[in-house]
Amino acid sequence: MKFYLWGRNIICFLLLAIVSTGFILAQDVAQAESKGNSITLTVDQAVDYANQNSKTLKSSAIDLEMKKRANDYKWNQLLPSVNVSATMSRSNEYTDTMGAMMEGISQIVSPLYELHGFDFSVPKTETTEANHWMARGNVGISWNFSFALVDGLRLIRKQYEAGQITWDQTLRQNELQVRKLFYGLLLQQEGLALQQQSLENARLRAQQAQVNYRNGLIPELALLQAQVAYENQRPSILKQEQAMKQQLDLFGFLLGVPAGTEIVLEGEINPSFIDLDTDELISLYAQNHPDILSLQKNLEILNLNLSVQNMQAYTPSLSLSWGFQPVVADISSNWIDTYVDNGAFSATLAWNLTNLLPFSANRQAAKDIKDNIRKLELSLETLVEKTELDIRTQVDALAQSQAAIEASAGNIQLAQRSYDMTLVAYRNGTVELLDVRDAENQLNQAKLGLANEKFNYLSGLMDLEYTLNTKLGN
Repeated sequence: MKFYLWGRNIICFLLLAIVSTGFILAQDVAQAESKGNSITLTVDQAVDYANQNSKTLKSSAIDLEMKKRANDYKWNQLLPSVNVSATMSRSNEYTDTMGAMMEGISQIVSPLYELHGFDFSVPKTETTEANHWMARGNVGISWNFSFALVDGLRLIRKQYEAGQITWDQTLRQNELQVRKLFYGLLLQQEGLALQQQSLENARLRAQQAQVNYRNGLIPELALLQAQVAYENQRPSILKQEQAMKQQLDLFGFLLGVPAGTEIVLEGEINPSFIDLDTDELISLYAQNHPDILSLQKNLEILNLNLSVQNMQAYTPSLSLSWGFQPVVADISSNWIDTYVDNGAFSATLAWNLTNLLPFSANRQAAKDIKDNIRKLELSLETLVEKTELDIRTQVDALAQSQAAIEASAGNIQLAQRSYDMTLVAYRNGTVELLDVRDAENQLNQAKLGLANEKFNYLSGLMDLEYTLNTKLGN
């Protein structure tokens, strides 16, 4: 019973762990083998459903797609900027500048012309609505370049690579949690099966006690003890069966199985032992830990950020600009013949010398990045040391579990013989019911201990594979 409650606590913990990370999955069971209102799931199918329907994974996939798109089109930062505009403006007052100039000239030269009998008068033109309007167009092309832009493009690539590492890590965490939950449910089922077998044995003993009592082999007290032992176990088994059903329903809900569908788990906890060399594993795979890969990529990103800051401080930027700006003063005229181009071409080389000052914002930002790099390097060193320690601890735990499994196999044989001999003696009336129950409990404890160690070995092997970021064995 204690083992069953322990197993149920494991299941609850794993279920809460998956719920907390957002594994609320859609209703998709097309790939599973189903019959009527039941569905049979293998551990690989459960992982596939989680990979396809997990909202957490879908959100991570969107993040990765955004970074991939940014990386695929990072060259667009080299494109020139092209702006096109057109403006119509109306002045509140109109001044005929050319007419005023001609009138001034006429006032100077008209007396001379009049002496010779000529008339030099400038006809006055009336102001119309068209004189208040002006049309202006503009086509501007500009292109800016700095050496910091080159590192900026590399930075986008590194951010995409970091996103790929995060995506792979999320997938592996999802698989690890689902597999542990699947095998945890199998462990709980195995414990329940033993309890059910114990209940059946109690029923058979109660029947045997009734036969013995009728034959006068045992007193009524022994009969009552056998019947009470059987009846006391029934409510507990019913509660365990209901709890098991609820755990399977919740597991099916997490995987998107329709409500009311019976879940049948197909598989067994039967790990294959692997010979492991701790030093070799550390040498080959310690640097593959997902967290180490992520920190290394973040270090590369910080170094590129530092390079961008330095390029902005120590190199000038080039700006090229060309504009075509036609202006029409008289909108009633032929625009093609009367426009004036006010556009120009310019090339500007700019260098922000303030950034060279050690107390400038640019240099202070660079110092902050350097400090963050130093902090991240220390974190990386700590993580590498911890990973090596974790590998040694996990390998030692696997070795202990293997030894416990081998020892438990022999213990089960002894416990089985003891139970069989005690049961025969009970039927012959030479031992009490309590002796039979003690022998049965010892046998169940041995079987449950073996199942527990097998689960521990399989769970520890999955943890080690996650740490090494590789598959071990077949």
